[in-house]
Amino acid sequence: MSKFQFFSRVGKTRIVPIGFKILLIFISLILLSNIATNLISLQLSQRETIKLNNQIMVEQLKDLYSNSANQYQIYQYSHDKSSVNQALARAAESGFTNENSVAMGVDPFGKLEFISCANKALYWHEFIDKEALELMNTKKEEGIDEGSISFSTFAGDFFGVYKYQKDWNYFLIRAELRKDTRANIRRIYGLMTVAIVVLTIFFIIVGYLIIHREFQTVREITKDLYQMNEKKELGLINLDKAKNDDVTYLAASFNSLSSSVNNLLGTFKKFVSKDVVAKAYTEHGVALEGKQQELVMLFSDIKSFTYRTETLGNDIIDVLNVHYDRVIHKVHVHSGVIGSIIGDAVLAVYGTLDSEKSKSYEAICSAWDITRVTAALRESMKERRAEVESRRKLTESEERIFQAVSLDIGVGIDGGNVFYGNIGSNEHMANTVIGDNVNSASRLEGLTRIYHLPVIVSAYIKEEVEKESDRFIFFEIDTVQVKGKTEGKKIYFPFDNEEMDPNLPAKYSIFEEGLQAYYAGDWKSARRLFKDSQLEVTEVFLERMGMKSAPEGWNGIWTMTTK
Repeated sequence: MSKFQFFSRVGKTRIVPIGFKILLIFISLILLSNIATNLISLQLSQRETIKLNNQIMVEQLKDLYSNSANQYQIYQYSHDKSSVNQALARAAESGFTNENSVAMGVDPFGKLEFISCANKALYWHEFIDKEALELMNTKKEEGIDEGSISFSTFAGDFFGVYKYQKDWNYFLIRAELRKDTRANIRRIYGLMTVAIVVLTIFFIIVGYLIIHREFQTVREITKDLYQMNEKKELGLINLDKAKNDDVTYLAASFNSLSSSVNNLLGTFKKFVSKDVVAKAYTEHGVALEGKQQELVMLFSDIKSFTYRTETLGNDIIDVLNVHYDRVIHKVHVHSGVIGSIIGDAVLAVYGTLDSEKSKSYEAICSAWDITRVTAALRESMKERRAEVESRRKLTESEERIFQAVSLDIGVGIDGGNVFYGNIGSNEHMANTVIGDNVNSASRLEGLTRIYHLPVIVSAYIKEEVEKESDRFIFFEIDTVQVKGKTEGKKIYFPFDNEEMDPNLPAKYSIFEEGLQAYYAGDWKSARRLFKDSQLEVTEVFLERMGMKSAPEGWNGIWTMTTK
């Protein structure tokens, strides 16, 4: 992910910011609270409105009742009932408050004596709700001559109050159309809904800005953690702009834990090979397990180590650390892992880590890099010696020390099928490589002292490298049967073509001609050719042959009696 987005992803999983979740929950609760509160408020308001309307209609009915009594007195003199009813209708209109308010006089049989409507289109000529009429008559017989009433008309359902007028012998009714009240409630509810929506949007914006600001630290923490997960390594969360709150404290605690884990991991990496560390990180554990693998083993040893230890004493540790610091780095550069460090010897393994080059090629590159850095260390000692000798002569003790710190090494490389994995117990385990080819690499390193060569490899290494590169030229050195083996094995010297002395090919051509004569048992010709090659490696052959002829039954294989 190149940029930390509002909705990020880890694999196929969408990650929703916690601030967004909190905002949604907060908004949902506010909306539910507002809606529920307003519904309750509207229900209560509706009841209060109906109650208030009833009170108003009762007051208006009282006025209408008084007015009807007065009009009855007038009627006693005028006997003009039509004029009286018209006067009552006009008097009732003055108290109308809604669009469909109505007042009327209904006799016990449903006849309308008069009717007054705020909406002129609502006039009707007969009280059609027989049930309501029967209810009023029943209560009148029971001595109840007033109360609330609901009745139906062609215009809809009405509710209101009534009172029996004895003088006129009819019921005075003051009523309101029920849907008018509901329309008012719906209008109020609509206005309140609009207000809720507007205010909610406003508070959403305000809430988002506040939460966005307050959760800035959380976003930064999440971003850093995501990057750590992508890199598969622990790091520190940047708290430069973090606020002083519990989230920052949580991040600071994580940083503290991360530092502790990194320190432990750093220590772990120093004692365990890189491939084991990678496996422990990805699989979250290391088990007692291993398998057969085709690997390459490099064995490096310091020559004359006993002399150096006797000369330097405890200071040999410092010299070893300087040497190993360079050697181990070169192994890691070429995708190798350190199998073990045993005193002055290093066992490196190739093929357990991914590499663009073959394991044998990487091993030979490591071998030459190791010899170069060791040679560079010797050169620096020579320069230091020359600096001291420019002022005075070295003492015998100083001479021994300079000889001891001028390290020289041999490197043997072999490859093949070996067991590689963890052995031990659940309380303590070690990563190791076991196999005949491991011992062979050690034996080849030992041969470097005999043949006076820095690096010796097996035919396995030669064949694998020649398949992919012509950088290294392999000169056959000998066919030997090392101690503990029953068969002969060809050994080779891999010279770096990029640094080759132009005279070497001719010298090794003569040497190889002599080697073939040596194999064939023509030691006389072999001695002559070895001398002509002028190579240091021939000394072992000249010493081995002396002035003798090849022994009876000679097969060209030299049996080593030492490791």
